[in-house]
Amino acid sequence: MRVVHTKEIIRNIRDMCIEANYTLSEDMVEALKAGVLVEASPLGKQILKQLKENLVIAERDEIPICQDTGLAVVFAEVGQDVMIEGGSLTEAINEGVRQGYVDGFLRKSVVEDPIERKNTKDNTPAVIHYEIVPGEEIALTVAPKGAGSENMSRIFMLKPADGIEGVKSAILETVREAGPNACPPMVVGVGIGGNFEKCAEMAKFALTRELYEESPIPYVRDLESEMLEKINQLGIGPAGLGGTVTALAVNIETYPTHIACLPVAVNLCCHVNRHVRRVL
Repeated sequence: MRVVHTKEIIRNIRDMCIEANYTLSEDMVEALKAGVLVEASPLGKQILKQLKENLVIAERDEIPICQDTGLAVVFAEVGQDVMIEGGSLTEAINEGVRQGYVDGFLRKSVVEDPIERKNTKDNTPAVIHYEIVPGEEIALTVAPKGAGSENMSRIFMLKPADGIEGVKSAILETVREAGPNACPPMVVGVGIGGNFEKCAEMAKFALTRELYEESPIPYVRDLESEMLEKINQLGIGPAGLGGTVTALAVNIETYPTHIACLPVAVNLCCHVNRHVRRVL
């Protein structure tokens, strides 16, 4: 049995919140570079170059990539042979978020009640997804999620008879209706299967996958490739001003489902697709 103190969790979550908001992962940087090379629109190419320059400035000056520093989403994979010492794991994660957003001078965007709208002033609480896994490690992924692209995301409760063509239509409909509002070029996370809440969680998790990581399921790989091609044929383009790079990637996760269900969630993320992963 391995013991992990909450102080270590707080420190790491704090640093990860700051890191995620100041720098993008290498796969996202490379995808933007590749986008410049293939974008057919001169204006779209110029916008992508400006986005790349913005990344350099943010990392150099240690300032947020985007003014919307997001709602902190945390995926916690907790080894079943780990004992948490020093208090509650949930409280430790939220304390790390509080310290990260205060110390990192990140915008506090969380309100404590969805109707009364009073700001919590420290960006807590986070949205936390737990999974118990074998082993003696804790893997933490921090993924700050901005509201612009989040607001354009959708869940579809399809009928099994809708099949894969229904899934394709749902993905394209979501992106088409989002237009410029999701701040393209975007990453499209898709969850297929499970139930109402499971497909949404999968779609969110899909956004944290490496962009060049291929699904082990052949039809999913083909679907990701086809959807990326069709999305980029919509003509929305960078910043929604027209072009051929509307999306940088389509990441799809699947899960078993009920015989009467075909749930599909499409979670859009803007070009600031932030995520940091650490294993403690």
